Amino acid sequence: MLKNVFAIAALLGLLSAPLPAIAQEEAPAGPRIYESVNYDLTADPENIWLLDLSNGERVAIRLMPNWAPNHVERIKTLTRQGFYDGVIFHRVIEGFMAQGGDPTGTGQGGSELPDLKAEFSPIPHIRGTVSMARANDEDSANSQFFIVFYPRFSLDKRYTNFGRVISNMAGVDAITRGEPPANPTRILQASIAADNKPRPAIPESEASQDITADMLSAPIGN
Repeated sequence: MLKNVFAIAALLGLLSAPLPAIAQEEAPAGPRIYESVNYDLTADPENIWLLDLSNGERVAIRLMPNWAPNHVERIKTLTRQGFYDGVIFHRVIEGFMAQGGDPTGTGQGGSELPDLKAEFSPIPHIRGTVSMARANDEDSANSQFFIVFYPRFSLDKRYTNFGRVISNMAGVDAITRGEPPANPTRILQASIAADNKPRPAIPESEASQDITADMLSAPIGN
Protein backbone atom coordinates (compact mmCIF):
# COMPACT_ATOMS: atom_id res chain seq x y z
CA MET A 1 0.00 0.00 0.00
CA LEU A 2 2.80 2.39 0.98
CA LYS A 3 4.61 1.55 -2.27
CA ASN A 4 1.51 2.57 -4.27
CA VAL A 5 1.32 5.89 -2.41
CA PHE A 6 4.94 6.67 -3.28
CA ALA A 7 4.34 5.71 -6.93
CA ILE A 8 1.32 8.02 -7.21
CA ALA A 9 3.22 10.86 -5.55
CA ALA A 10 6.12 10.45 -7.96
CA LEU A 11 3.77 10.50 -10.95
CA LEU A 12 2.05 13.66 -9.72
CA GLY A 13 5.45 15.26 -9.26
CA LEU A 14 6.36 14.50 -12.89
CA LEU A 15 3.08 15.85 -14.18
CA SER A 16 3.46 19.11 -12.25
CA ALA A 17 7.15 19.68 -13.09
CA PRO A 18 7.83 22.75 -15.27
CA LEU A 19 8.29 22.01 -18.97
CA PRO A 20 10.92 23.61 -21.22
CA ALA A 21 9.80 27.03 -22.43
CA ILE A 22 9.43 25.92 -26.04
CA ALA A 23 7.08 23.10 -25.02
CA GLN A 24 4.81 25.48 -23.14
CA GLU A 25 3.89 27.33 -26.34
CA GLU A 26 0.37 26.59 -27.43
CA ALA A 27 0.24 24.68 -30.71
CA PRO A 28 -1.69 26.52 -33.45
CA ALA A 29 -5.25 25.35 -33.90
CA GLY A 30 -6.35 23.46 -36.99
CA PRO A 31 -5.39 20.19 -38.68
CA ARG A 32 -1.83 19.23 -39.62
CA ILE A 33 -1.14 18.05 -43.16
CA TYR A 34 1.23 15.08 -43.36
CA GLU A 35 2.19 15.42 -47.01
CA SER A 36 4.28 12.67 -48.55
CA VAL A 37 7.96 13.39 -49.14
CA ASN A 38 9.95 11.48 -51.77
CA TYR A 39 12.95 9.78 -50.10
CA ASP A 40 14.37 8.52 -53.41
CA LEU A 41 17.81 10.13 -53.82
CA THR A 42 17.68 9.67 -57.61
CA ALA A 43 14.36 11.50 -58.03
CA ASP A 44 14.23 15.23 -58.86
CA PRO A 45 17.87 16.07 -58.04
CA GLU A 46 17.11 19.76 -58.68
CA ASN A 47 15.29 19.72 -55.35
CA ILE A 48 17.79 17.78 -53.25
CA TRP A 49 20.03 19.93 -51.05
CA LEU A 50 23.30 18.28 -50.00
CA LEU A 51 25.20 19.43 -46.92
CA ASP A 52 28.75 18.08 -46.54
CA LEU A 53 29.67 18.62 -42.91
CA SER A 54 32.99 18.91 -41.12
CA ASN A 55 32.08 15.86 -39.02
CA GLY A 56 32.44 13.76 -42.18
CA GLU A 57 28.73 13.37 -42.82
CA ARG A 58 26.76 14.13 -45.98
CA VAL A 59 23.12 15.00 -45.29
CA ALA A 60 20.50 15.04 -48.05
CA ILE A 61 17.44 17.27 -47.75
CA ARG A 62 14.37 17.20 -49.98
CA LEU A 63 13.43 20.78 -50.84
CA MET A 64 9.66 21.24 -51.20
CA PRO A 65 8.80 24.15 -53.53
CA ASN A 66 5.09 23.33 -53.27
CA TRP A 67 5.32 24.13 -49.53
CA ALA A 68 7.41 27.30 -49.74
CA PRO A 69 8.49 28.25 -53.29
CA ASN A 70 10.25 31.50 -52.41
CA HIS A 71 12.20 29.99 -49.53
CA VAL A 72 13.30 27.04 -51.65
CA GLU A 73 14.43 29.42 -54.38
CA ARG A 74 16.41 31.42 -51.81
CA ILE A 75 18.16 28.29 -50.55
CA LYS A 76 19.09 27.31 -54.11
CA THR A 77 20.32 30.79 -54.98
CA LEU A 78 22.54 31.12 -51.91
CA THR A 79 23.80 27.55 -52.28
CA ARG A 80 24.88 28.13 -55.88
CA GLN A 81 26.62 31.33 -54.80
CA GLY A 82 28.67 29.32 -52.29
CA PHE A 83 27.14 31.35 -49.46
CA TYR A 84 26.81 28.43 -47.05
CA ASP A 85 30.29 26.97 -47.61
CA GLY A 86 32.29 27.23 -44.38
CA VAL A 87 29.33 28.45 -42.28
CA ILE A 88 28.95 26.92 -38.80
CA PHE A 89 25.96 25.58 -36.89
CA HIS A 90 26.01 28.32 -34.27
CA ARG A 91 23.03 27.29 -32.11
CA VAL A 92 22.48 23.60 -31.45
CA ILE A 93 20.12 22.64 -28.63
CA GLU A 94 19.90 19.03 -27.48
CA GLY A 95 16.41 17.61 -28.01
CA PHE A 96 15.37 20.57 -30.15
CA MET A 97 17.25 21.67 -33.27
CA ALA A 98 20.50 22.67 -35.04
CA GLN A 99 20.58 26.19 -36.50
CA GLY A 100 23.01 27.52 -39.11
CA GLY A 101 23.17 29.71 -42.18
CA ASP A 102 24.72 32.84 -40.62
CA PRO A 103 28.13 33.73 -42.12
CA THR A 104 29.02 35.75 -39.01
CA GLY A 105 28.43 32.73 -36.75
CA THR A 106 26.63 34.93 -34.22
CA GLY A 107 22.99 34.37 -35.12
CA GLN A 108 22.66 38.02 -36.09
CA GLY A 109 23.77 37.86 -39.74
CA GLY A 110 22.31 36.98 -43.10
CA SER A 111 22.78 37.49 -46.82
CA GLU A 112 22.65 40.72 -48.81
CA LEU A 113 19.38 39.59 -50.39
CA PRO A 114 16.11 41.05 -49.05
CA ASP A 115 14.20 39.28 -46.31
CA LEU A 116 11.46 36.87 -47.34
CA LYS A 117 7.74 37.04 -46.69
CA ALA A 118 6.55 34.15 -44.55
CA GLU A 119 5.16 31.06 -46.29
CA PHE A 120 3.65 29.34 -43.26
CA SER A 121 1.76 26.10 -43.75
CA PRO A 122 0.11 23.33 -41.73
CA ILE A 123 2.97 20.95 -42.62
CA PRO A 124 4.14 19.78 -39.17
CA HIS A 125 7.63 20.18 -37.74
CA ILE A 126 8.52 16.51 -37.30
CA ARG A 127 11.96 14.94 -36.87
CA GLY A 128 14.11 15.94 -39.84
CA THR A 129 12.09 19.03 -40.76
CA VAL A 130 14.16 21.87 -42.25
CA SER A 131 12.67 25.28 -41.56
CA MET A 132 13.70 28.92 -41.89
CA ALA A 133 14.85 30.88 -38.85
CA ARG A 134 13.65 34.45 -38.39
CA ALA A 135 13.54 37.37 -35.96
CA ASN A 136 10.32 38.56 -34.26
CA ASP A 137 8.97 39.88 -37.56
CA GLU A 138 7.26 37.02 -39.39
CA ASP A 139 8.67 38.34 -42.68
CA SER A 140 12.31 38.46 -41.57
CA ALA A 141 13.66 35.09 -42.79
CA ASN A 142 16.77 35.53 -44.92
CA SER A 143 19.47 32.83 -44.92
CA GLN A 144 19.40 31.10 -41.54
CA PHE A 145 17.70 27.72 -41.20
CA PHE A 146 17.29 24.99 -38.61
CA ILE A 147 16.87 21.22 -38.62
CA VAL A 148 14.55 19.71 -36.00
CA PHE A 149 15.82 16.76 -33.93
CA TYR A 150 12.39 15.86 -32.54
CA PRO A 151 8.80 16.90 -33.34
CA ARG A 152 7.97 20.48 -32.34
CA PHE A 153 4.39 21.16 -33.35
CA SER A 154 4.46 24.50 -31.51
CA LEU A 155 6.52 25.81 -34.47
CA ASP A 156 3.84 24.97 -37.05
CA LYS A 157 2.41 28.01 -38.88
CA ARG A 158 5.03 30.17 -37.13
CA TYR A 159 8.12 29.23 -39.09
CA THR A 160 8.38 28.38 -42.79
CA ASN A 161 8.89 24.65 -43.26
CA PHE A 162 10.60 24.17 -46.64
CA GLY A 163 12.07 20.67 -46.61
CA ARG A 164 12.95 17.46 -44.82
CA VAL A 165 16.04 15.32 -44.32
CA ILE A 166 15.73 12.27 -46.57
CA SER A 167 19.14 10.67 -45.95
CA ASN A 168 21.49 10.44 -42.97
CA MET A 169 19.60 12.05 -40.11
CA ALA A 170 22.32 10.45 -37.98
CA GLY A 171 24.67 13.02 -39.51
CA VAL A 172 22.43 15.80 -38.19
CA ASP A 173 22.31 14.12 -34.78
CA ALA A 174 26.14 14.23 -34.77
CA ILE A 175 26.28 18.06 -35.05
CA THR A 176 28.11 19.50 -32.02
CA ARG A 177 25.83 21.01 -29.37
CA GLY A 178 26.15 24.46 -27.84
CA GLU A 179 24.98 28.09 -28.03
CA PRO A 180 27.47 28.55 -29.59
CA PRO A 181 29.37 25.24 -29.56
CA ALA A 182 32.97 25.38 -28.36
CA ASN A 183 34.05 23.46 -31.47
CA PRO A 184 31.18 23.97 -33.95
CA THR A 185 30.33 21.72 -36.86
CA ARG A 186 30.73 23.52 -40.19
CA ILE A 187 29.12 23.12 -43.58
CA LEU A 188 32.17 22.40 -45.73
CA GLN A 189 30.02 22.56 -48.85
CA ALA A 190 26.34 22.99 -49.66
CA SER A 191 25.23 21.95 -53.13
CA ILE A 192 22.23 21.00 -55.23
CA ALA A 193 22.35 17.34 -56.29
CA ALA A 194 21.63 18.23 -59.94
CA ASP A 195 24.92 20.16 -60.06
CA ASN A 196 26.95 16.99 -59.34
CA LYS A 197 29.60 18.76 -57.27
CA PRO A 198 32.21 16.37 -55.83
CA ARG A 199 32.38 15.98 -52.09
CA PRO A 200 35.01 18.19 -50.46
CA ALA A 201 37.99 16.82 -48.58
CA ILE A 202 37.58 16.90 -44.80
CA PRO A 203 40.42 18.69 -42.99
CA GLU A 204 42.23 16.15 -40.83
CA SER A 205 41.83 18.40 -37.78
CA GLU A 206 38.04 18.30 -38.14
CA ALA A 207 37.51 14.68 -39.10
CA SER A 208 35.27 12.88 -36.62
CA GLN A 209 36.72 9.81 -34.92
CA ASP A 210 33.25 8.39 -34.30
CA ILE A 211 31.89 8.06 -37.83
CA THR A 212 30.86 4.55 -38.80
CA ALA A 213 29.39 3.01 -41.91
CA ASP A 214 26.18 2.38 -39.94
CA MET A 215 25.83 6.12 -39.20
CA LEU A 216 26.37 7.02 -42.84
CA SER A 217 23.60 4.71 -44.00
CA ALA A 218 21.20 5.05 -41.06
CA PRO A 219 17.55 5.71 -41.99
CA ILE A 220 16.04 8.95 -40.79
CA GLY A 221 13.30 7.52 -38.57
CA ASN A 222 10.49 9.78 -37.34
